[in-house]
Amino acid sequence: MSEYTHSASVSISAPISQVYGLFSHFNDFPKFMSYIKEVTYKDENTSHWVAEVVGSHEWDAVNEGWIPNSQIGWRSTDGLQNHGAVSFTPAGDSQTKVNVVISYTPPAGFLGDAGEKLGAGKHFETKLQQDLDNFAQMVAQAPIGALDPESSNYLFHEDSAAAKGKTTIAQDATMGDNT
Repeated sequence: MSEYTHSASVSISAPISQVYGLFSHFNDFPKFMSYIKEVTYKDENTSHWVAEVVGSHEWDAVNEGWIPNSQIGWRSTDGLQNHGAVSFTPAGDSQTKVNVVISYTPPAGFLGDAGEKLGAGKHFETKLQQDLDNFAQMVAQAPIGALDPESSNYLFHEDSAAAKGKTTIAQDATMGDNT
């Protein structure tokens, strides 16, 4: 079985601290990542993911390589084998470049490798780029403060992790709630 790597990047009209804060809330990914259907936390460093990309896939992951306002990383520990990182770099006045790199081993051995070569990987990379582009547009069109993890619009959006009471201590810290 082979490992495949895909990437996408986008410039977002928002400061790094805001963009990093939004991306550190994995359980809010279904709001803007079309292929991520659910992310639930087991504890501060481990989570369970459900995705729909050329079929339904699940995995458990552990956070790794986190550098505040610079990088978020993960590695699967069970289920679909994958790992990756999201890096955040300044791109001018209140601009942030977001670069996502995801590596995975397709399920089903030889059939998964064949599917990757027949276009499944290209489809995934296209969707990843579309999701990042949509996220950048969502940030650009949002009223000031609406996407700030400390704002009431973000915190109490009915589908947010905070509204559902499912935030972690690390997420609470990004929201200024250290309780």
